[in-house]
Amino acid sequence: MPLRFGAFVLFVATLAVSWVLGGYVGYRQVEQESLEESFRYRQLVANELNRYLPIPELMAEHPVMEQALLNPDDHQLILAANREMQRMATIVGSSDVYLMNARGLTIAANNYQDRDNFVGRRFDFRPYFYEAMATGDSAVYFALGTTSGVRGLYFSHPVRAASGDLVGVVAVKVLVHELESQWHRPAAKRDAEMVVLDRAGVSFLSSREGWLYRDFSGGHNGALPLETRQRYPDRELRPMRIEQQARPWGLSEQSELIRLMTPKGSEAYLSTETPLPRLDWTLRVMVSTDPVLVSRVGFMLAGTALFFGVLLAWLYVRERSRREAELALRGEQLEQSVAARTRDLEHSNQQLLEEIRERERAQSELRETQQELVQAAKLAVLGQMSAGLNHEMNQPLTAIQTYARNSRRFLEKGATEMVDANLAEIVMLCDKLAELTRQFKVFARKSEGPPTLVDLRQSVDAALKIISAQKSSEGVDIEWRRPKAPVWCHGDLIRIEQVLINLLANAVQAVEGQAEPAITIDIEPLDGFWRCSVRDNGPGLPANTEQLFEPFFTTKSVKQGLGLGLSISRQIVDALGGSLTGHNRSDGSGAEFVLTLPKRETE
Repeated sequence: MPLRFGAFVLFVATLAVSWVLGGYVGYRQVEQESLEESFRYRQLVANELNRYLPIPELMAEHPVMEQALLNPDDHQLILAANREMQRMATIVGSSDVYLMNARGLTIAANNYQDRDNFVGRRFDFRPYFYEAMATGDSAVYFALGTTSGVRGLYFSHPVRAASGDLVGVVAVKVLVHELESQWHRPAAKRDAEMVVLDRAGVSFLSSREGWLYRDFSGGHNGALPLETRQRYPDRELRPMRIEQQARPWGLSEQSELIRLMTPKGSEAYLSTETPLPRLDWTLRVMVSTDPVLVSRVGFMLAGTALFFGVLLAWLYVRERSRREAELALRGEQLEQSVAARTRDLEHSNQQLLEEIRERERAQSELRETQQELVQAAKLAVLGQMSAGLNHEMNQPLTAIQTYARNSRRFLEKGATEMVDANLAEIVMLCDKLAELTRQFKVFARKSEGPPTLVDLRQSVDAALKIISAQKSSEGVDIEWRRPKAPVWCHGDLIRIEQVLINLLANAVQAVEGQAEPAITIDIEPLDGFWRCSVRDNGPGLPANTEQLFEPFFTTKSVKQGLGLGLSISRQIVDALGGSLTGHNRSDGSGAEFVLTLPKRETE
C-alpha cells in the first residue's frame, strides 16, 4: 500500500511539472510567432514608406508647381499642373495627387475633371499639410478621405519658391489595399490577428473587419482627441473590452496575456506590441493561446511516458536483483550438474576426435584415389594418341616392307639403280616415322622444370602434329592462323602442349557428324596477355559452362574419356598465371575455348 501511494504522489508531481514546463515552452513558441509576424509587417510598412516618400519631394521640385502657386490665375499653368499630376498618379499608382497653396486651398489635382474633385477644397486642418509647412520637410499621415471616405496614406512635401519661401504643399494619397493584400497572405498563421493602432489607440488596419475603427486603449487614454475624430469622420470608434491577465512565466516585457470580450464569448491572446518606423503607429500582433494547451498536453503525455518508463525500469531492476539472488542460489546446483555433464562431454569429445581422424584418413584416401584417376586419364589420352599413331605408322611400315622386298628382287636382277631408289624411299619413310615417334615421346614425358620463356606457336605446331596423326581428325578442316612473329609467353612448352592437345581433341570430337567440320586456331595480344582461341562448328556447350571444368564431369561416352581433361588443363593454366575459359560462340555456330598466358619480352 505505501508503495502504491508513493507512486501516485510522484505521478501527480510529474504531471504538475509537465504542465508548468509545457506552458513555458508553449508561451515561448507563441511569443516567437508573434515577434516573427511583427517583424514581417514592420518590414512591409517600412518598404511602403520608402517607396512613396521621395515621390512628393520630386514633384515639388517640378517648375510647373512653383509657377502654378505663384500664378494661380494663369489657367494654362493650372492646366499644366493638373495634367502633370494626372501623369504622376498614373506612374506611381496613387489614387490622388493634388497641390495646395500656403493657406491649404487646393488649386490643382489629378481628378480635376471629376465631379467630386479636390480643386477649391481646403485641407489646412490635415497634419500632413501643417506639419510640412511647419517643418519644411516631408510628412506622412493616415486618415479616411473627407470626400471619398476611403482609407489612405498621405505623403506630402512643401514647395519652395526661388527665394526659399514655402508657397504650398504637394500631397499624394496611396490606398492601403496593397498593404492589406500582403497582410492577408495565404500562408498567414490561422490563429494570429493583427491591428495597427494610431497614437490614440484606434485601429485603422486590421486582419478582422469587425476590429476596424475600434478603440484598443481600453479607455485608459480618456476621451478621444479632436484630431482622432477628424481622422475617422463618421466612425463610432467603439472601445474594445480587454482584460489584462497575469504575465506567464518566461515571457518578455514586450508581450502580455489578454482576454478579448466579444458577443460570442471571451478569447485569450498573447499580445505583442511593436512601434512602426517613422510613424506614431503601433503594430499589435495577437496570437491565440490554444497552442499552449496543446504544448501542455504534449508535455504531460511525455511526462507520463517518462514516469512510467522510469517506473518500469525501476521495477525491472528490482525484479532483476531478485532474480540474480535466485540465480546465485541455483548456481551451486548448476555447478554440480556442469561437473557431471563435463565428464560426459569429455567422453563425447574423445569419440569425436576419433571420428575426425577417421574422416581425415578417408579424405586422404579420396585425394589419392583422385590423383590415381587423374593419372589414369592421362594414360587414357596417351592410349588414344597411341591408337592414332599406330594408324598413322601402319602405312609407312607397309610401304617400307614393300620397298625392301622389291629391292631384293632388283638385287637378284642386278638393277642397282632401282635398289638405290627404293632405299631412298625407305630412308624418307623412316624419317617420317621418327618425327611421329619424337613428337609422341615429347608429349609422354613429364615437364622439365619451372615455367620459362617459350614460343606459343611451337606448342600449337606440336599439338597439331599429334592430333593430325589420329584417325578421328581425318576430314576435319583445321585452320591454324599462325602468326609470323614469335609469340613469347611465360609458360612450359610440354604442359601448354598438353592443354592444347586436350582442347583440339575435344574440338575434333565436337565436330563429328557435322557436314563440314572445321576448327580455327587464333593467337591475339590482349592487355599484357596472349589470347589463344580454339573454335569449332559443333553443337556447342551446355548452359552451365563452368561445370565443364569440374573433375569427372563429361558430356561424352565412357569410351571417349573420364571428364578430367578440362579440369587438369585449367589447373595447368592457373599454375602458369593464365586462364582457361569456354563459351558458346555469339553467332551460335559452335563453341570457343580461350587460353590466355602472360606476355614475356625477349632480352
